[in-house]
Amino acid sequence: MKLLFPFIYERYLAKQIYAAFGFILFALVALFLFFDILSELGSVQGAYTLPLALLHVLMKAPSRISEIIPIAGLIGSIYVFAMLASQSEFTILRIAGLDAKRGVLTLAKISIPLIALTLIMSEWIGPYTESKSEQIRMKALGSTYSSQFRTGVWVKDRLRDEDGSGPVRPGVRYVNVGKVDKDNAIQNIRMYEFDDTYHLLSIRSAISGSFNESGTWVLNDVTETRFKETKQADPLNPVFSAQTFTHPMLTLESEVTPQILSVLLISPEKMSIVSLGRFISHLRDNKQDAQRHSIAFWKKVVYPFTIFVMLALALPFAYLKVRAGSVGIKVFGGIMLGMSFQLFNSLFSNVGLLGSWPAFMTALIPPLFYFLLALLGLRWVSKV
Repeated sequence: MKLLFPFIYERYLAKQIYAAFGFILFALVALFLFFDILSELGSVQGAYTLPLALLHVLMKAPSRISEIIPIAGLIGSIYVFAMLASQSEFTILRIAGLDAKRGVLTLAKISIPLIALTLIMSEWIGPYTESKSEQIRMKALGSTYSSQFRTGVWVKDRLRDEDGSGPVRPGVRYVNVGKVDKDNAIQNIRMYEFDDTYHLLSIRSAISGSFNESGTWVLNDVTETRFKETKQADPLNPVFSAQTFTHPMLTLESEVTPQILSVLLISPEKMSIVSLGRFISHLRDNKQDAQRHSIAFWKKVVYPFTIFVMLALALPFAYLKVRAGSVGIKVFGGIMLGMSFQLFNSLFSNVGLLGSWPAFMTALIPPLFYFLLALLGLRWVSKV
């Protein structure tokens, strides 16, 4: 700890903030998990017993922690600085040479372990426990993944030869998957293939399928109908012929992997940075709109800066005298400030999505605005 905080006052502030942060984080996570348990009670039936429901909710705790860390850091820091101000300890630190610039630098150091904790929870532990949690629920209920569409998941793919293999050629393939089982097996598959002029080439349906180790899909009980245009003297009156084939098993090369199907079934905000980057590349390769996922990607990239912003917003509260309000009022103000940031951040993301604004700016402007607000507040209170 001395390597990161070489000065005594830095270690003192870090210990106080981390202690308050841990207590508030525990309280907030417990509160959110309590509401999650209440909402999950309606699904308790049969093999899905109450202990399994509790385990399902508890395994979602890392994802909750990564969402709550900035607010917990803000409230904990405001509480610590308000207590230091009420006991005149911060006044002593200012007399000893702790100016606003050093205060901001100290908070930047304090935010580093919180950033590391957030990345661990959101990028590694959270996605792993989230998937395990869903597997426990699915196994107990005997259910499968499905999308918000009644027909399942729709995804765009690249066109290949008639046998489903070979190099990519001009055209497009639309894949519809009815259900995705917990072991990455798929059911009720339909495929529509078009050439580069959007003439229908084939319709392919399969009862089930699985993704093998060689990176290809193995479809079972496949029925395929191919359409071909016959030459006619009148080009305005084309005639098409159709041929139907059945295959007990068909191997198909596709860029649609189980990972892509899984990210289609969850919101972009709960995906990891790596998963978002891969899926954005897939969408752009297939000339699809990736605005929502791009905004979610950049919001996760600037998330560490957001944690530092929340700590910086708390620093002006240390300069407020006791007569400016009790500790409880300051903490309540911090809660309102954190809620306003969450609302503004969500609203700005939706406006940026509707207006097709640059994803990086859409994700950066809200925390940057509140960071400037923190600097202005710090400049104002330091002159009082």
